Amino acid sequence: MKEALKEVWERYVRSWQVASVAEKRDIYPTCLAPDCVYTDPLTQAKGWGELAAYMAAFHEQIPGGHFVTQQFFAHHRRSVARWQMASGDGTPLGEGISYAEYDEQHRLVTMTGFFEPPGASEQA
Repeated sequence: MKEALKEVWERYVRSWQVASVAEKRDIYPTCLAPDCVYTDPLTQAKGWGELAAYMAAFHEQIPGGHFVTQQFFAHHRRSVARWQMASGDGTPLGEGISYAEYDEQHRLVTMTGFFEPPGASEQA
């Protein structure tokens, strides 16, 4: 089951990399439940539409930005992934960890990202 969940996870990661909303919407049915919920320190997006809009805003700020999974652990339809965020040219920009839950069809239903938000260390 771990490999099946990792394949789903990597399709989801790919949806962050593609720039167009149309391409994202082509990927979503292969990895995301329509009513999925994405949460990170900056936002909460419910469903494909809100998530696509958040991803589009990410690409406006970081053209070509993408994520690379560094470690992946899974069991009982749950996973934890350690990842690195990179610019379009591959320059590392940050890192984080995501927790996810999957439905019976192995589609992601919740994705929660943990990372240091920009400027957070300045506020401390």
